[in-house]
Amino acid sequence: MNMPTAPDDLLIEHLPVARPSLRVAVVTETYPPEVNGVALTLQQLVQRLQARNHQIRLVRPRQPAHDGPRDAAGPLARPELLVRSLPVPRYPQLRMGLPMKRALVQDWSRQRPDLVHVATEGPLGWSAVQAARKLRLPVSTDFRTNFHAYTQHYGMGWLRKPMAAYLRRFHNLADCTMVPSADLQAELAALGFERLLRVGRGIDTTRFDPARRSPALRASWGVADDQPVLLWVGRLAREKNPELFIRCWTAMRMARPDLRLVVVGDGPARELLAQACPQAIMAGARHGDDLAIHYASADLFVFPSVTETYGNVTPEALASGLAVLAFAYAAAAELIHHGDNGLSVARGDDAAFLDQAVRLVREPGLAASLRQQARHTTLGIGWDAVTGQVEDLWQALVAQGTPRWPAV
Repeated sequence: MNMPTAPDDLLIEHLPVARPSLRVAVVTETYPPEVNGVALTLQQLVQRLQARNHQIRLVRPRQPAHDGPRDAAGPLARPELLVRSLPVPRYPQLRMGLPMKRALVQDWSRQRPDLVHVATEGPLGWSAVQAARKLRLPVSTDFRTNFHAYTQHYGMGWLRKPMAAYLRRFHNLADCTMVPSADLQAELAALGFERLLRVGRGIDTTRFDPARRSPALRASWGVADDQPVLLWVGRLAREKNPELFIRCWTAMRMARPDLRLVVVGDGPARELLAQACPQAIMAGARHGDDLAIHYASADLFVFPSVTETYGNVTPEALASGLAVLAFAYAAAAELIHHGDNGLSVARGDDAAFLDQAVRLVREPGLAASLRQQARHTTLGIGWDAVTGQVEDLWQALVAQGTPRWPAV
C-alpha cells in the first residue's frame, strides 16, 4: 500500500484549502466534558474539521447523567452517538465505552461514512475497528497514550508486554496510525507497529499568550512582581512522575526560598503533592482562558513526565512565555533547543533534570532569556496546518478504495 509520507515541514502554518467534504466517524473513549490532553486536542481537531464542512459523526461514551448529544456543524451532519460506559479503574472520574460492534455496524450501515477514525484503544475503540473491517471501511487510528508505559507506575509492570502486544495488534489492523512525534514513531516501529505517520499537534497561540499575565491573580497568590512562580499543569497522577517534581521543588526552594508553587490540575496524586508541598497553591482544574491566565501569570515550568506521547503542556507553557524544563523526548524534543528557548535533558536522567531545575532559580538571567525566546518557538505550529495534514491523509485513504484487509 502506498501511503503518503510525513513531510519535513508538516508544522508550517498554511491557509485552509478547499477539499471535498468527507463523512467521518470519529470514535473516542474521552471527549469534553472530560478534561485531559486527549479530549481537548481531539476536540480542537474535530471543531476545525467541522468548520471546513466535513461531516463528523462523533461516537463517545456518555459521561455525567446530564450529558447529551450535541449537534455537529454542517447541514448534513448528525448529532453525536453516545454509548454506554463504565468508570475507568483507578480513574473513577473518567469513563470507558463498552463493546458496541453490532450497534456501530447498524449505525454505519444506515449512513455509511467515508472513513472511520479511532482515537483511543479501549473496548469502544476495539469495537469500532472491528465494525469498520466488517463494513470494509477505511480506518485510521491515533496513538495518543502510552498505556504500556503506565503499568509500571501502578505496580503492574508484568502487564507491560501484554499491553504493548494488544496496542500493536489494535493499531496494525488500521490502514494507518497517526503519531505526534518522530521519536515516538521510531519507538513504536521498533516494537513492530506498522504504517505509522507523523501528524503534529497544534497550539492556540491566541489563547496561550504572555499578554494574559494577570497582576491580580499573582497578588491573590501572595507574590511580588519580582518573585518567581513555579507552575505544574496537568493530571495529578503517578505516571506524570510527581516524585521527581517534589524533589525538584524541594531543591529549587532551598536555592530560592521565596519561590512559590502553583499546582493546576486534579487527580489521584493530588494528596501526595499537597502533603509533600504544603506551601503550594492547589488551584484545581482550570479550563480555557482561565487556564491560559494561570500559565501566563507564572514564570517557570518543570515537566518531569517520561510517559508522554506528546505532552501538550510543553507547547502551552512555551507559548505562554515560561522558562520550561522537560525531558528531551516527545514535544520537548521537537520544540526545545537547550539553553536557547528552554532546558532539556536526556529522558530518565533524573540527576541532570534536578540540576537543571535548580539552575532555573540560581540563574535568573538565564530564566529571563528562556522566557523571551519561548513563545517564538510555537508561532509556527497552529491548528490550521495540522488540520490540513489530517485532511490530506484521510483523502488519500478514501481515494485508495477497498481496504487492504479482508472483512470479518
